[in-house]
Amino acid sequence: MAAVMGEPLDVGIVGAGPVGLAAAIAARRAGLAARVWDRGPLAASIVDYPTNMVFFTTNELLEIGDHPLVSLGPKATRREALDYYRKVAEREGLDVATHTSVDSVAPAGDGWRVGLSSPRGRSAVACGNVVIATGYYQHPRRLGVPGEDLPHVCHYYREAHPFWRRRVVIVGAGNSAAEAALELWRAGASVTLLVRGERVRDTVKYWVRPDLENRIREGSITAIFSARLREITASIVRFERGGADAEVEADAVLLLTGFIADASLARGAGAAVRDDGSVVLDPDSFETTRRGLFVVGSAGFGDRTGEVFIENGRGHAAAAIAAIAARLRRG
Repeated sequence: MAAVMGEPLDVGIVGAGPVGLAAAIAARRAGLAARVWDRGPLAASIVDYPTNMVFFTTNELLEIGDHPLVSLGPKATRREALDYYRKVAEREGLDVATHTSVDSVAPAGDGWRVGLSSPRGRSAVACGNVVIATGYYQHPRRLGVPGEDLPHVCHYYREAHPFWRRRVVIVGAGNSAAEAALELWRAGASVTLLVRGERVRDTVKYWVRPDLENRIREGSITAIFSARLREITASIVRFERGGADAEVEADAVLLLTGFIADASLARGAGAAVRDDGSVVLDPDSFETTRRGLFVVGSAGFGDRTGEVFIENGRGHAAAAIAAIAARLRRG
C-alpha cells in the first residue's frame, strides 16, 4: 500500500472539469488547502467534444470564478472554452494534477485517504474532505449488443472529414446524433440514422431539428424509426423493426445514445447510491451519506445527466465548499 504523502489537504477534488475547477476556486478563496486530480487533461470532457462544436449555452453560464469568457461569436466554440478554462486555472494558481487517476477514496481517521496512480507510480494523499466532480462524459451509455467494441464502432463523434464517402450508421436521435448526421452528410458521407423512437427527439435544438427533418424528408439522410439494434458486425448493422429482422451496411458505426455518471468512487467510499446510479445527497450541501464526502455536478445524478449542466453544477461546487469552510471554522 502506498504511503500517505505530505501534509493533509483540507479538500481533495476529483475531476478537473469546469465544476471541479469552480470548487477549487471557491476553496482557494475560502483559504482552504485544495488540490485537483484528473485522470486525463484539464477539462477532459470538452477535449472530447466534436472538434467544430459551438456551445448551446451562452458564455456567462459557462464562466467560473467571475472570470469573463470572451468569444468571437455570440457563443463560445470548443477551442475557446478550452483556452478559457486553462487560463482561469493559471490565473487562479490552482493546484491541479492532470493525468493522475484517483483509484480509491477510503475513510482514514476523521478524514479520507485518496489513492492515486500516474505514470510516475502510485501514491496516496490525506484529505479532510473530498469533493467528487467527475461528470459523466467519460462513461457512455453502453448498449450491450454484440459487436459494440469492434474497431469501427465508437461512442463519440469528433469530426466529419475521415468519413468522406463512407457508409455511416448513427444510433440515436438526440442533439449529438442530429448534429453529427448533418455534419457527416455535408462532408460527403452516406448517413443512416437508427432511432429507437418514432421520430427525432423534441429536445433537439430548435434550429437543428427542422434541418435534419428536411434532409430526411428529401432522402439525403436515411432515418429508420422504431428500430432496435441487435448486432454489429464488420460490415453490417442488424436491427429489429416491427417484429421483423433487418440490416444495413456500414463502414462505421456511431453509438450516440448518451452517457451515465459513474458512481463507483462514491459507492466504494461507502456512500449510499440508488438503483438508478444516482448518489444520495444533501440537497443544500451536496454531501453524501458519508461525512466529508461530497459529489457535485452531474457526477451524482446517474442516468439523469440532462438535469445538470455547467451553470448549475458550479452552484453545487460553491455550496459544497461553503459547507466545508463553515465546518472547519467551527472546529
